[in-house]
Amino acid sequence: MYDCFDYDYPLYRPPSEARSQIFQITLGCSQNHCTFCGMYKTKHFKVRPVGDIRTEISQIPARHRPYVQRVFLADGDALIYPQAGLVEILDLLAENFPKLTRVGIYASPNSLKSKSVAELTVLREKKLRILYFGLESGDAQTLTAVRKGFTPEEMMDLCRKAQQAGMKLSVTAILGLAGQERSREHARATAEWITGLSPEFFSLLTMFQRHNDDFLRSITLQTNGGILEEALEIVRHLAPKKTILRSNHVSNILHLAGSYPKDREKIIAQAEQTLAKARQHPGWFNEVPDYSEDNF
Repeated sequence: MYDCFDYDYPLYRPPSEARSQIFQITLGCSQNHCTFCGMYKTKHFKVRPVGDIRTEISQIPARHRPYVQRVFLADGDALIYPQAGLVEILDLLAENFPKLTRVGIYASPNSLKSKSVAELTVLREKKLRILYFGLESGDAQTLTAVRKGFTPEEMMDLCRKAQQAGMKLSVTAILGLAGQERSREHARATAEWITGLSPEFFSLLTMFQRHNDDFLRSITLQTNGGILEEALEIVRHLAPKKTILRSNHVSNILHLAGSYPKDREKIIAQAEQTLAKARQHPGWFNEVPDYSEDNF
C-alpha cells in the first residue's frame, strides 16, 4: 500500500486487504448504533466528495500505480456511497491502476438496502467484487439485544441481492456476542444462517472490549472455555455448499482454517481437541478472555 495520505484515523480494513491500496471514501459508519461495536465511536459519518478521492489518486506516483492490484474502499460502510459517485470512483481507479483486479468494501444491511440488484451488478462490472458483511449473529434475539437494526431474514434477503449481482461475500460473526445466556442459540442460529447463504467466506472473531463497556456489562461474559464450546457448536452445525472458514482475528483463542464441506471433519476435530486440552486447565478454562483494544 502506498501510504501518502492524511488518513482520518482509526482506519480499519479486513485482514485479507492487508496489501490493498486504501481510499477513505466515507468516514465512520452510517449505521453506528450497534451497542457491541466500538470501531467508529470517535467519528461522525461523512461522505467524502469524489474530487477528494481524485486528488488522492493523483498523488500516487505513476511508477507505483502498476503495482496496485487491489483497492479497499473505507470506512465502515462505504457501500452507502451514492451510486453515481461510487461508479465515478470505480472508473477513476480503473483509469489510473492498469493492473487492478479487485476492489473490496465494507457493506452493512443499511447500505445493501440502498442498492438494487441492477446497481450492484454495475458496481461488480466495474471491479467491485467483494463485500465484507457483519452478520454478527443469526439469532434474532441476540441481534435485537445489540441493536443491529435488522432481522436475520432481512439480512439474508439483502445478501442474496449481492449474490444475484455476482458479488463475493465475506461474512463475519462474533463469538461471545450473546454472552453465556444465549450461547447455544447464537451458535446454532449463526451456523444455520451461514448454511442457508453459503457465502464465499465466513469468519469468526471474539467479543472484546473497545468503547463498549455498557454492552459488556449487560451480558454474562463468556469464559475461554465457553468461547471454545461456542466455536465447536458452530462448526458442528455448519453445512454450507461451498464456504471458506477462517477464525484468524487477533481476538480469537482458536484459529481455524479450511473449506466446507471438504475440511469439515478436520475442522471439527481440531475444535474438539482444543476444547479437550483446555478442560485440563480449569483455571484458564473458566477465565474471561482478556483481549482488549484501548486505542481510539
